[in-house]
Parts: sequence; C-alpha cells; structure tokens
Amino acid sequence: MEESLSGITFGFVLSGLLLGLAIGFVLQRGRFCMNTAFRDTIFIQDFTLFRGYLIALAIMILGSNILNDMEIVSLKAQPFWPLANIIGGYVFGLGIVMVGGCGSGVWYKIGEGQFNAIIAVLGFFLGIHMTATGILRPAYNLLRSYKIMKPVTLPDGEETNVSYTLWNIFGDGMNIKWIVIAAVVIALLVYILKGKPFSAPKQKGLEWPKVGVLLGLLGVASFWLATVFEGFPRGLSFTTPTGEFFSTLLTGNAMLPSHPLARVFPMYQVGPFTVTWASFFIIGIPLGAFISAKILNEFKWKIPPVDEMLSVCVGSLMMGFGAMVAGGCNIGQGLTGASTLSIGSLVAIIFIILGNWTMVYFKFIKPMQD
Repeated sequence: MEESLSGITFGFVLSGLLLGLAIGFVLQRGRFCMNTAFRDTIFIQDFTLFRGYLIALAIMILGSNILNDMEIVSLKAQPFWPLANIIGGYVFGLGIVMVGGCGSGVWYKIGEGQFNAIIAVLGFFLGIHMTATGILRPAYNLLRSYKIMKPVTLPDGEETNVSYTLWNIFGDGMNIKWIVIAAVVIALLVYILKGKPFSAPKQKGLEWPKVGVLLGLLGVASFWLATVFEGFPRGLSFTTPTGEFFSTLLTGNAMLPSHPLARVFPMYQVGPFTVTWASFFIIGIPLGAFISAKILNEFKWKIPPVDEMLSVCVGSLMMGFGAMVAGGCNIGQGLTGASTLSIGSLVAIIFIILGNWTMVYFKFIKPMQD
C-alpha cells in the first residue's frame, strides 16, 4: 500500500460528500438505473434510458480527454484482461438482473427506503471482499493471469507497455486519438438524436436527456475532484469505494495490505484508521437520493417477499465477484473506464450488457413465452 498520508482537510471530506449527494440526487430524480436501461432494450424494446446512458458516456469521453490533454488530470486506461473482463463482466450482468439494480442503482435505492437495496449493498461488499482477499481470490488471480498490453518505445528509446485503447489500435499521436474520439462521439450523438431528446415528454423528476447530461458532467467533475483531493483520477466508481467504506468500518483500514489494489489507491490516515476520498463519495449517494425522494414524496420503507430476497442475496454476491474480477461495475467500466476508450473497459461493459440480457431472457422473457 502507498504510504498513508495524514491531515485530511475539510475540503477532502466535503468534496466527496457533495459529489455523492449530487450523484444520488440525480440518479433518484431521474429513476436512472443501468440495469433497467440495459434490460428495457431487450425486454420491452425501450431505448430511452439506454440513450441517457450514452449521453453521459459521450460527455465523459470528451470532457475527460480534454482535461487529460490540458494536463489537469492524467487518465489511467485500464489494461485488457480478456478472461477477467469477459467472465467478470458477464457474471456481473447476470447478477444485477437478479438483484434488480446495478452497482449505482442499489446505492441510490437505499435512499428511497428499499430494504432489498440494503441487503444488495451488503452482499455486493461481501462478494468484493471474498474475491479480493478471501476464498475467491484464487479465481481472481487465475482470471487476471492473462493480460494484453501494447509495447511502445518512449522518446528516450526505453521500451514499455501501455494499455490498449481504441485509438492506439490504429497508431499513436494526438491526431489519431482525436479522430477516433470524434468518430465515436458523432456515432453516439446520431443514435441519441434518433430518440428525440429535445422533445422528451415531461415527467415527475428529471427527463432522460437531463439525467444523461448531469451524470456526464458530474462524471467529468469526479476526475478532477479525485485528482485534487485523492491524488488519483479514479473518477466515478462504485466497486472499490464500496469495499473501502465497509473495510474501514470493519477493520479500520480502507484496504488491507493483501488487497490486490492496495498499491493503486492512496490511503489517508485519520487517527488509527485509514480512509479514502471515495469512501465519503459513496456515503453521499443514498443521502442525496433520500433528499430527492423526500422532495418528490417517494420515500417509503419497502420490504420484499422472501423469494425475492434470496435472489438479491445470490445476485449481489455475483455482482461483487464479477465487478472485482472485471475491474469495475456498470459505472466504473461502463462510464469511467469507457471514457478512456480502454479496450478492457469496452469489452467489460459489452459483456455486462450480454449478461444482463441473458438473465432477462431466462427470468422474464422465457416464462412469458412458456
């Protein structure tokens, strides 16, 4: 683990909480869950929320890369672990349908009073912890044992390896990078405009285009805030912050030394404990959702039936395992990772969607056909 840093500031805590509050407020106000966005495309052929997701992605691709080229942040594209990205992503996609919410969805739904979301978050953490440091660690190590990197020669002649991104498949250089980014963003915008975002029907809360724009802008802001206050541009993420938050509660340390990412994210000392900036961000999510739900008069404690609870327990464990193996959840890979155009992140989100569709078929579509 990196050397712990002491003396966290008021801004460190406040910035994390405020970002989480804003994200939770927007997600609840727009009823935005990517499990629903992916599910609806195959179940009822409704692409509304999916287009909202693509708006956020287009904004994050442009905004994060602009910040990177202005040297305000330094983007870290994830490596391509073929087995881990494919299998982890697919298992995570299966799990979110069983739970009825994605990595971000289960956190904001706590703020609405959904008891199954509390169970899902606890199962999510348990799956993460079992995979990172527990009985499932051998599976993690096996799936992460094969990594594909691109060899490059630095200006000083030194040989090194970098993560594969969509643009460096075609070559290196700023021009190639922005040609690829422009092509991707234009393709996304063409598809988004087919959904007529400027004439989206009014609804209680936020319409899908507004949710997409706000989520994208907050995602870009998260790169900068994480850089300033954490020293690492992790951006929006739910998998590792979930693990860090509960690990601090249970052990006093955001990440145990045996954690495979213990040397990646900086830890900060608060008395005898270590915390991360993202731990405060994750606390703010249900609080922001609670504020929104109370304003809309949508907060109500809801306890699901036993059979649904069993599905949530199993699905949330699958979510934790899948997200940890794949390198992130629907937000960590589908927005933050994909905004770097990392091949690994793009493969992971594709298989998250495929896993989602598979479980939707067996849980909803096939029973209707039978």
